Amino acid sequence: MSSSLYETLGVSQDAPADEIKKAYRRLARKYHPDVNKDAGAEDKFKEINAAYEILSDPQKKAQYDRHGDSMFGGQNFHDFAHTHGNGNLDEILRNIFGRGGASGASFGNFGGFSNFGGGFEQFAEPDLDVNARITIPFNVAILGGKHSVSYGGENFDIKIPAGIKHGEKMRIKNKGKSHQGQKGDLFLSVEVAPSPEYSREGDDLEKSIDIPLKTALFGGKITVPTLEKEITLKVGQNTKPGQKFRVKGYGVINRKSGEKGDLYLKASIALPAVESLDAGLVELMKEKLPGE
Repeated sequence: MSSSLYETLGVSQDAPADEIKKAYRRLARKYHPDVNKDAGAEDKFKEINAAYEILSDPQKKAQYDRHGDSMFGGQNFHDFAHTHGNGNLDEILRNIFGRGGASGASFGNFGGFSNFGGGFEQFAEPDLDVNARITIPFNVAILGGKHSVSYGGENFDIKIPAGIKHGEKMRIKNKGKSHQGQKGDLFLSVEVAPSPEYSREGDDLEKSIDIPLKTALFGGKITVPTLEKEITLKVGQNTKPGQKFRVKGYGVINRKSGEKGDLYLKASIALPAVESLDAGLVELMKEKLPGE
């Protein structure tokens, strides 16, 4: 039984689906009119697409495997497609395969070329990939961790790598759209929610800390919470408002180098309420503190 559809794609009749798909994609790229300006390339491209539409559909393929080229009046598929190329090949093929239990789905406008203008991927395969945005908490972006995503009626957790930046993209495999047993990928553009405490500059972090007046004047130690753990900071005497303390290695991990940036703590002097001070101390300060 003649099986010229397989000859059109250059594969054997027992070729698996992935081999048929690879052959089709290779030929579609070769003969796409945006790439191939030779005479006849457009007709060859339509023929390749029509062959793949039939052989990629299990019902149509089974029907063709039973009847072979007798479905095309005994012509091989190249001659059949060439004969009907100026007519409505879409309608003819739909009628052929719409009878006998095939799906009858549209093959595309093979006669008019209108489906090919935007580049062959528009017609060659449905785009199953999906683009979306997610917003993740600041601390998750810095430390990494799980983040829950809801798409297509499905809830699932994704792993956020430590150190991810605002605007980066993540690829989540097999979470895109589905078509004929294939699944695309979900591409997520990451937005990092701002933090009320921290600001980020590259791999470094900065936040303000309150230092009691006594500690700022005479020095001492204070406890400071960070994203990772609580630390003890040594404060020297005469600390000024806005003075920065560097805590090495408490910044953001650089995913390329594996090294961490630093944390900068900006001093804000916490002044006590006057009414909370001893009355004698208040009078002494009024007398002794420098000023006008």
